[in-house]
Amino acid sequence: MIAVVTLAASAFAPAVRPALVQRSSAAVRVAQLPPVAQLPRMATPLTMMADAAEAEDGMMETLKTASFFALWYLFNIGYNIYNKKALNALPIPYTQAALQLAVGVPYAFFLWTTGLRKAPKLSADNVKTLIPVSLGHLGTHIGAVVSLGAGAVSFTHIVKASEPVVSAALSAVMLGAIYHPVTYLTLLPIVGGVALASLKELSFTWLGFIAAMISNVSSALRGILAKKTMGGGVGENMTEANIYAVLTILATIFILPIALIMEPPAAVSAVISSALATSTAKTLWAHSLLAGAFYYLYNEVAFLALGRVNPVTHAIGNTVKRVVIIIASVIAFKTPISMLGIIGSAIAIFGTLLYSLAKSKFG
Repeated sequence: MIAVVTLAASAFAPAVRPALVQRSSAAVRVAQLPPVAQLPRMATPLTMMADAAEAEDGMMETLKTASFFALWYLFNIGYNIYNKKALNALPIPYTQAALQLAVGVPYAFFLWTTGLRKAPKLSADNVKTLIPVSLGHLGTHIGAVVSLGAGAVSFTHIVKASEPVVSAALSAVMLGAIYHPVTYLTLLPIVGGVALASLKELSFTWLGFIAAMISNVSSALRGILAKKTMGGGVGENMTEANIYAVLTILATIFILPIALIMEPPAAVSAVISSALATSTAKTLWAHSLLAGAFYYLYNEVAFLALGRVNPVTHAIGNTVKRVVIIIASVIAFKTPISMLGIIGSAIAIFGTLLYSLAKSKFG
């Protein structure tokens, strides 16, 4: 009996070993196959549908980004035109600046109270952190409005093109941020272009130039203070749009006493009475309120547009925006501009683009 079992086992063993060898070889072959992600995907109806859906999503995202950029430019043009019209009729820039900031406050509260946008949650310490940034935001706006009231829209934006020069200087002093030599070289055409454009600018005023430079300094300080104080985030639900809304509310609170001191109610009343001799109250209110609405909307859409693109596209978008505003304002107000002014403007704006690109590439 034992002999029979032994013979049967001997006969079965050769059959088992080849099977095990075959399984082992198959395992080795499977292990040697490339990962699934590296294998070519077979074109099936399902994969073709997935590819089409992905392409459609990409197209929709591109269209959405393009729409944000178009609205950003459109609202910006609307703001500059209606702001200048309002300032021409009512030359009270501090009061106009206060009104423009205040227009955005009910808009933000409407979105929060209706639940269309999550309301921010801020502690007292969070608000204290945001106050210096809001003061930079306030200085940026006041400087720009005073400059626009003192001179042509095109001239204000030519001077505003020199903001990178101020930002680079303040970043080095306050943050110890030293950029690449190539980045600093791109500041030369900005300075030269602004100087060239200002030399023969027919609408040049020292008040317009100084106010625009104050706006540049305030804007650079706003960015630096935001980087220093808000690096770790502030509060809850503080999206980019909500950050802008909170800064607008704080800036509105701070500008009210400034506007009352610079332009007392009696002076404002006298200016309005004088304006009513040539314009209707409806027109004056319409221009002022539209300037405020466009101001808030263009800033909010700018956050949405620039948050969806890379730094290079961001730089190009900002440069094109300034060109569009200058051209639109020259057409709308028939602003006389010399050939030297055109050449200087082009050099300054091109230098701004070079600076942004160099900073993105070299630091």
